[in-house]
Amino acid sequence: MAAALEELINNIQEMVQEAWTLPLASDKCVIERERMLDLIDELRSTLPADIKMAAEIVQQKNQMMADGHREIENMKKRLEEEARRILSKTEIMQQARARAKEIVGNAEIQARELRRAASEYCEDSLKRAEEAMSLSTDELRKVRSQFRAASKK
Repeated sequence: MAAALEELINNIQEMVQEAWTLPLASDKCVIERERMLDLIDELRSTLPADIKMAAEIVQQKNQMMADGHREIENMKKRLEEEARRILSKTEIMQQARARAKEIVGNAEIQARELRRAASEYCEDSLKRAEEAMSLSTDELRKVRSQFRAASKK
């Protein structure tokens, strides 16, 4: 259609350029009335089809733009939701790490306290055993001494 329109315009231009110039008026010319009217009629019949096609192209472009905007909005919403989900996971992971750190810290404190208590218990038990052995050693020495004294008699 655009080619037909361009051809009609070229024919009109050619007709005007080839027209006879009027004497004493270089800016005026004589053209064939019937031929020019035919070209104008043809131009009028071609023009609405071209305008209609251009309007359809504009409508398709607008529809494509609207579809593109909708798709962008949907994509944006999906990405925002995904970002929220990832952020939520990140926050949960941070909370879990903090809780784990707290648990490990408490366990280390309890382990130190348990080692201290165990060391105190062992020290106390060994001290009592040493005292008991010392008493037993003293008792054995006394009995041995009495045994020697009795056997010398």
